[in-house]
Amino acid sequence: MEWQNRAHFFAVAASAMRRILINYARAHRAKKRGGQIRVVRLEDLVFEPSSNWGPLLELDEALSRLEKKDGRLSKVVEMRFFGGMSEEETASVLGVSVRTVKRDWRVARAWLFGEITKTRN
Repeated sequence: MEWQNRAHFFAVAASAMRRILINYARAHRAKKRGGQIRVVRLEDLVFEPSSNWGPLLELDEALSRLEKKDGRLSKVVEMRFFGGMSEEETASVLGVSVRTVKRDWRVARAWLFGEITKTRN
């Protein structure tokens, strides 16, 4: 694969990291179902092999629904959350302003929270 620039590499890496974490979580959940589901803020998710993978799987499902509604919002979450990219790096990859990334990040987090809350009820 030919990388256009450093930001392009990190965008692809963020997407790959999302897939790796989701596949691991699904495999782990298949081995050990159940457990108490708890409300977790997007920023507070920490991934450890012994943790409850339910919130990550819920996030992935909600993120897939968001992608169908607004691909850019989904990409912002993927790059910021899974890729650990800064607002500036995300803006560079997407070809938008930092202000747009900040707004998209706020909107996406609120939408995801609403979706996850709705599916739990």
